[in-house]
Amino acid sequence: MMRPHFLSLVVCLVLVGGLAGALIAQSPPVPGDPLPGLTPVEFELFAMGQDDFLEVEEAEEGLGPAYNGTSCGGCHNVPAVGGISPVAELRAGMVDAEGVYRDIDPASGSLFQLFSIPTHGCQIRIPPEANVIARRVPIPLFGAGLVEAIPDETLLALADPLDLDRDGVSGRAGLVEDRASGEIRVGRFGWKSQHATLLVFGADAYRNEMGITSDLFPKEQANGIPPELMRLCDPLPDPEDAPEPGTGRRGIENFASFMQFLAPLARGPVDDQVVMGQQVFDDIGCDTCHVPMLQTGPSSNPLFHRRPVHLFSDLLLHDVGTGDGIGQGPAAPNELRTPALWGLRFRRPLLHDGRAATVSDAVEAHGVEATGARSAYDGLDPASRAALLAFLVSL
Repeated sequence: MMRPHFLSLVVCLVLVGGLAGALIAQSPPVPGDPLPGLTPVEFELFAMGQDDFLEVEEAEEGLGPAYNGTSCGGCHNVPAVGGISPVAELRAGMVDAEGVYRDIDPASGSLFQLFSIPTHGCQIRIPPEANVIARRVPIPLFGAGLVEAIPDETLLALADPLDLDRDGVSGRAGLVEDRASGEIRVGRFGWKSQHATLLVFGADAYRNEMGITSDLFPKEQANGIPPELMRLCDPLPDPEDAPEPGTGRRGIENFASFMQFLAPLARGPVDDQVVMGQQVFDDIGCDTCHVPMLQTGPSSNPLFHRRPVHLFSDLLLHDVGTGDGIGQGPAAPNELRTPALWGLRFRRPLLHDGRAATVSDAVEAHGVEATGARSAYDGLDPASRAALLAFLVSL
């Protein structure tokens, strides 16, 4: 989509945006707002990214041949752009006689898209040998730039893969090779911690969920479509996400800017019962994995320089009995990255597959590493349990 020249927009914002910038810095964010304190240039990058995030793609622009949605916003929109939705993607694989998981086609991964461009028989089908099928709902993106700015060293220090402290919890950092830099990093985005940076996370979703390739993911992801059929299903040359003439930016860069500058959701009201509930949360051990606060590292950008991040997650991989049986990236089949709890009051359904209707249902689904905390929850007196649930729905 063509846009006015980027530098011209920045000049306009510098000339007339002083007051607007001050208002952005002073107003508390509502769902979907950018981080307070953005410069005019950063605000324009956020707005451009939001525009691309909401853009509905067409086959002529590279959509498909297999896809789950026609825009990022189609799956990230509750309670505002960047949030969640009840739409679930579908994954499948196979466990062999020895109990070892593998993707049916290692080159294509575990994703089986729901839709296809209606030409040449390009619909994805799950083959009969699949014996593991899982669904995953979207993860909210609010505050993602702050999460990206948490140093790898912080997460490595939290990891205890051998349970050396003998508390039954053995979280581990998921190490991945970042496609953009080639560096080994700690993954933190995706249910399986499969990505470390927002640029690569967005590029992977662009290819997987909409079928639009980029230089980071230049090959189509379409299980079961042979190369000769793919040439008919997807005649556009790859990569499809090329820099725009007016800005020189790819769509994946715009997505990354939108996510980077998207503010976390503000906390709900805190009363005495909520304060009591957080103490119960800590006392029964929920804070072992759902670490209340991490901190960003040093940064030349004051938005991200040593800022507290109240996400209630250690961003590590754990087996808490809710895994989906799909091995992916650094994660074993039954491991999932600890979901952040900030913004929990806006999320329904819960858990990776949406099977929990209430917070209590989600807690009761925990086991394995979380057995101790779940048992302590089961033993709470009514007042303590009510306080804990009041705390959780205040997040």
